[in-house]
Amino acid sequence: MQYETLAAVDLGSNSFHLQIGRIVDDQIYLLDGLREQVRLGAGLTRDKRIDRATQVRALEALRRFSDRLRGFPSEAVRVVGTNALRVAKNSRQFLAEAKEALGFPIEVIAGREEARLIYLGVAHSLPLSRDKRLVMDIGGGSTEFIIGTGVQPELMDSLYMGCVSYSLKYFADGRVEKPAFKQAELAASSELQTIVKQYTRRGWAGVVGSSGTARSIAAILEANGWSEHGISAAGLDKLRSAFLKAGDVESLSLPGMRADRASILPGGLAIMCAAFTELGIEHMSVSDAALRQGVLYDLLGRVQKHDMRAVTVRQFMRRYHVDTAQAQRVAELAARLHRLMTETERDAHAGQTLAWAAALHEIGISIAHNGYHKHSAYVIANADMPGFSRMEQAQLARLVLAHRGKLAKLEDLSPVPADWALVFCLRLASLFCRSRTDSDLPQLACEMTESGFRLLLPDALLENRPLSAAALADEADEWKSIGLRLEMKPLRDTAAKAA
Repeated sequence: MQYETLAAVDLGSNSFHLQIGRIVDDQIYLLDGLREQVRLGAGLTRDKRIDRATQVRALEALRRFSDRLRGFPSEAVRVVGTNALRVAKNSRQFLAEAKEALGFPIEVIAGREEARLIYLGVAHSLPLSRDKRLVMDIGGGSTEFIIGTGVQPELMDSLYMGCVSYSLKYFADGRVEKPAFKQAELAASSELQTIVKQYTRRGWAGVVGSSGTARSIAAILEANGWSEHGISAAGLDKLRSAFLKAGDVESLSLPGMRADRASILPGGLAIMCAAFTELGIEHMSVSDAALRQGVLYDLLGRVQKHDMRAVTVRQFMRRYHVDTAQAQRVAELAARLHRLMTETERDAHAGQTLAWAAALHEIGISIAHNGYHKHSAYVIANADMPGFSRMEQAQLARLVLAHRGKLAKLEDLSPVPADWALVFCLRLASLFCRSRTDSDLPQLACEMTESGFRLLLPDALLENRPLSAAALADEADEWKSIGLRLEMKPLRDTAAKAA
């Protein structure tokens, strides 16, 4: 399907953003944007739960976004959540309400995936260059650092420090005193020590800042004549001195300083000062693009069949030396079984998930053959997988874990029949492809029933393949152990033709 417009929603720790863009060839031209200052990160309690007042404020913002997104097909909208939703212990409960309010599913993305998308957005806003760039994005709860060339990121990290979290921790009452500022800078410097050596060794020709903190600092420096453009090290020193001289945020009134960002600016400034010092930065230009623009370009790749997730799957297959022929056999049989049970046009996402699971189900063999499915699932659940959200990785990991062994381990799998159908298809495909040969597979048919699944087999199959017969008997017992039934019936001629 061709789309004329795409939409991205960024549920940040400070603000929620909606960005709508129009597709022209391989470019996106921004049409409309909405911003709601929700302060999700500020609503985190000491035990890392989003308080109810903040949740209500967030849900109201999402309902307003929903009104603007009315009529958009689901494939043309991508919604991502960042650090506050990564750390909140009650994010699952909130996300269920948020999805209902917005009308679209929400993906919580890992820190390095956030970094990748930020770089993608910033790179598309800048002139093409062969020089390496360092991009820095200070968000509400995390700060991302990326080195890349052109539109390709090469080094990505996300550090657990942000303008909201640092402002609350070190300047909670609005006071900006020298000991507290020094403590905030030292904390940021300590975080930066984990990446400094690697980044300075890689090097860069220019530095770009993105998102609200960088833009706010640049606006103040330029308005006060402390920097001709962007952010300079000397200008940062003058801004720090101005804050310390004022003593608190309310007493400081500077040209270019926005009232809605004043309370969270000290935390962001401390992080920026530490980054300039530790990384030896003298000047930083500032980009108007950020995470939401990167999400739009990533979504453009998906709808134009240049999906980063497919690239990642191929890279993982190479990295873990997957037997590609076997992965293809399992994928083809699993897809055939899945088509018999579902309407593929309506279930394209599930079919794609099944194909990726089949491609990756044996990556754990390179670690150890014994219990390899557990190793495969662990890698998928915990590795950085560019393009995939945390929820997508968790779904893939569960499916791969379930392709063999006990089914009782799937206690947290949803009761939705379609999810169990994916497990069934991958298990059966793996079972029948165990010989790892290209010999013709038997004609099979299957269907979902009220009590489980029905597998239709040629009459002579179980007689001619005793190993398969024994494996199927064990498989039926396994489904029975979780209260589902796998029944096997003969496949008649009409059914064979249909299959």
